[in-house]
Amino acid sequence: MESVPENIAAFTVLSGGFLSVIQDSGRFGCAHLGISSAGAADSASYRLGNLLVGNSSDAPALEMTLVGGSFRVESGCIVALTGSNFAPTLDGRPAPLWQSFELRPGQTLVFGATRNGARCYLCVEGGIVVPPVFGSASTHVLTHLGGFCGRGLRPADVLNIAPHHPSVPSVSRIVRTEILERLFLPGPLRVTDGPQISNFSEDMRSTFFSSDFVVKEDSNRMGLRLDGPAITHADGGELITEGASVGTIQIPPDGYPILLFVEHPTTGGYAKIASVVSADFHRVGQLRPRDVVRFEHVTHETALALLSEREVLLQQQRCIQTARGTP
Repeated sequence: MESVPENIAAFTVLSGGFLSVIQDSGRFGCAHLGISSAGAADSASYRLGNLLVGNSSDAPALEMTLVGGSFRVESGCIVALTGSNFAPTLDGRPAPLWQSFELRPGQTLVFGATRNGARCYLCVEGGIVVPPVFGSASTHVLTHLGGFCGRGLRPADVLNIAPHHPSVPSVSRIVRTEILERLFLPGPLRVTDGPQISNFSEDMRSTFFSSDFVVKEDSNRMGLRLDGPAITHADGGELITEGASVGTIQIPPDGYPILLFVEHPTTGGYAKIASVVSADFHRVGQLRPRDVVRFEHVTHETALALLSEREVLLQQQRCIQTARGTP
């Protein structure tokens, strides 16, 4: 009988930062249990990071929010840092973003506060190993389910990776700048009609689509609360509770929108005025408190075309080139 290779201790956590959790592509098929998908908040950065290190697109990785952690390298490995710039350093020298590079035992990888956006991803060749829960490694923060003991990382935690032997060398890969520019275009979030958009007057719809909203401090992985003009209902009432999906924008009785995020409640009784298109949802994962948000109405046909365009960008092997140097 062939022996199963043991996992490799790759990092010891020196500091967990603000919130550093293990995420994958999400936990699906559990909504009837009241468990939303969770998973990487910025799926595009997460997927590109795994591509850079030669993993499958859904390999577990580390997601850091607002302030990153620090880690001592225990075993040599190939990594990639994607998403927001958390001013990473390797043994005190700047570490690169959006490319793969090698870490050696004894080195220290340190992340600071974000300089842009909300989340940074540390993807490791082989993927971070944690016990799956309902078929997924993703951390559902609010219920303490999955990931590393269902919680954010703490000092002295040890992260293991799986032995990995890619057919294509993953050192010195880099994502082309023009790919990132197309994936993270500034501008409004595109949305389609929500199921209760007719509950709002023409004036309220116009206000919603023409106004600036600000992400509030009490936003989290469950939902982004938005401040701005109050959007009132035509009938002023709540609905019978029904299913709710990620990306939905609900309008509670006070009129201030809530954008349901990756750990959203699976049911809700507020009218849904719009839904963020799948092609833009990774951009929601990079919103932080006090960021300004606008919404642009598009048709379902346009939403499908935008998603197809994004998937082409993520799947193109030519988006990865050989880098000229590593740290």
